[in-house]
Amino acid sequence: MPADPPPRRPSTAGETTAENPWPVRLLAAKMDAYIAKMPWTWVEGQVVQVSDRPGSSVVFVTLRDADTDMSLPVTIARRVLGRLRDALPDGLAHGTRVVVHARPEFFAKRGSLSLAADDVRPVGVGELLARLEHLKRVLRSEGLFDTARKRPLPFLPRTVGLVCGRASAAERDVVENARLRWPAVRFEVREVAVQGPNAVTEVVAALAELDADPAVDVVVLARGGGSVEDLLPFSNEALVRAVAAARTPVVSAIGHEVDSPLVDLVADVRASTPTDAARLVVPDVVEELAGVRQLRSRARRAVTGRVEREGHALAALRSRPVLAAPHVLLDRRAAEVDGLRERARRAVSGRLDRAAVDVEHLRTSVRALSPRSTLLRGYAVVQREDGSLVREPQDAPAGTALRLRLADGEVAATAG
Repeated sequence: MPADPPPRRPSTAGETTAENPWPVRLLAAKMDAYIAKMPWTWVEGQVVQVSDRPGSSVVFVTLRDADTDMSLPVTIARRVLGRLRDALPDGLAHGTRVVVHARPEFFAKRGSLSLAADDVRPVGVGELLARLEHLKRVLRSEGLFDTARKRPLPFLPRTVGLVCGRASAAERDVVENARLRWPAVRFEVREVAVQGPNAVTEVVAALAELDADPAVDVVVLARGGGSVEDLLPFSNEALVRAVAAARTPVVSAIGHEVDSPLVDLVADVRASTPTDAARLVVPDVVEELAGVRQLRSRARRAVTGRVEREGHALAALRSRPVLAAPHVLLDRRAAEVDGLRERARRAVSGRLDRAAVDVEHLRTSVRALSPRSTLLRGYAVVQREDGSLVREPQDAPAGTALRLRLADGEVAATAG
């Protein structure tokens, strides 16, 4: 019985299965064919490694992205590098920024990918400055340099975050000068690369770590002076945007007074030097104590002056007659009351005396008009027994019983 024919190889990767896979050689061949179709490309990066083997016709270079931790190997013919002697007398040094014209190559036996370059051009300082100027305009149009978005520094930070070079003079300047001003200040130091291809990624990582620490109240980016190429990482767009996005206030202390990387413009505060950064982030304890003494002296003078003014005002009030001799006012009022009382007494007494005289006059008049007064002069009132008066003789016929009222009594009589 004839054997079954072998299965047909899948023509595309999507047709492969576990039962009908591609062998490694086929995949490598297809990758080689696909990559070979890619066109020549201009690529920019920083040189981070150079392997120049004596007797070799090519030089192996590792080209790294300036913003992220990503790199590709590049092979450059020695004759191509020979054309760079005028532009780069020292050759391709570590950190040199270049533009290469290359095409990807896949080495099937090793399964590796590299770029084969036929032209290499260094990126000049003028071109770098032009790119920075363009980036500056873009960032300014986005408002990253606006004063309104900048945050004030804390008066006395609990902890100062410091991003600086390894065993650098900038670190000593910041730490020593800050502790001279305020001995109790605490630092969280992150030592990173501050130039070269690794600078951007390491500085951004350190900044993110310090920004996430709740104990860190301010972050200082410090680096000494250097050439334009040395300070390029601090004008990198990724680093500048990381500083703008930080929640913690950031102080930029990069280079000297004349240096002005883009991070200076986006930071909350720019320090002219690392020493100036120490002055900005912590107060001077001597100046603060002097200020406290001055304020205490001013407060003492203000309180003393206020007390003296109030004392003078109180003395002036006490010197007034109404307060110096308050009984005088009472004596005056008491005398007025006594005078009024005496006037009332005299008025009442006079009124009573006049009333007594009037009563006496009325008594005399009444007495003079009283019938008894007439009786006292010897007259008598004749009444019949029923009490009626006898005014005429015919009112009392003979034999009528009569009563004669005299001044001091009565007498019975009979009319004759």
